[in-house]
Amino acid sequence: MKRADRPVGDPASPSLPAEPVCRWLGLVDYRTTWQDMMDFTERRSPERVDEIWFLEHPPVYTLGLNGHLEHLLDPGSIPVIPTDRGGQVTYHGPGQLVVYPLIALARRSVGPRQLVRLLEQATIDCLRDFGITGHGRAEAPGVYVESRKIASIGLRIRRGASYHGLALNVSNDLGPFLGIHPCGFRGLEMTRVADCGGPSDLEVVGHRLEAHLLSQLRSLPRGAASVQADGGGASRKA
Repeated sequence: MKRADRPVGDPASPSLPAEPVCRWLGLVDYRTTWQDMMDFTERRSPERVDEIWFLEHPPVYTLGLNGHLEHLLDPGSIPVIPTDRGGQVTYHGPGQLVVYPLIALARRSVGPRQLVRLLEQATIDCLRDFGITGHGRAEAPGVYVESRKIASIGLRIRRGASYHGLALNVSNDLGPFLGIHPCGFRGLEMTRVADCGGPSDLEVVGHRLEAHLLSQLRSLPRGAASVQADGGGASRKA
C-alpha cells in the first residue's frame, strides 16, 4: 500500500462536512501510529473533522485491556505490545488492511456498540462485492466467513471519540495467528480475502471498504456537533 492522503472534506472547515478525511498511510510502525491516534483524539477540537486511517503494520501482536497472557502461546520473534483498546490478543502484519476510524460519536449520534456494528456491516458489504458471504456474531463481534474469522475489531473511546478499529485479513500470512488464541478464543481459525476467492491487492479491497464505510456513516443522523470532554475512556472489544 502506497503512502498517500485522500482527503474527503476539509479538516479546517467550520461546516463540519458529513464525510471524514480518509488517509492512506502505507506500512507504518504500530507504536508510532498508536501515539498519533491518541494525540489526534486528545487535541481535537469540536470543529475538527473526523478521519479514517487506512494502513498496514509490520508484524506485531497487540494485547488489549482485557487480554490474558494465557492466550499468547508462542510469539517467537514477533513483538508483543500491550495497548489501550478493548479485546484480547491479535496479530497485525503486512497484507492485512488496518482501518482506524477517528470518529466523534456524539456528532453522529452513534454509540460504541453501534460503531462496532457499522464497521462489521461495511466489511460484510465489502466482502459481498467480491462474492464472499460474511456475517457477524452477537456473542463474538467481528466478521466471519462460515466458521472462520476474517476481520477483528477493537476500539477505544476517549473524550467521546473513537480510535483503534478494524483489521481485515486480505493477503497477509496467517501463520502468526497460530502463535495465539485469536481474540481469546481457543481453536478459532482465521481466513483471508485471498483464500475466499477475493483479490489479494490491498488497495483494491481498501477502496471498496472505504466506500462502504462512508456509505454507512452517511446513513447516520448527525447530532450535537461536539466532542465529549470529560477526559474519560472506555473500550469496546471484538
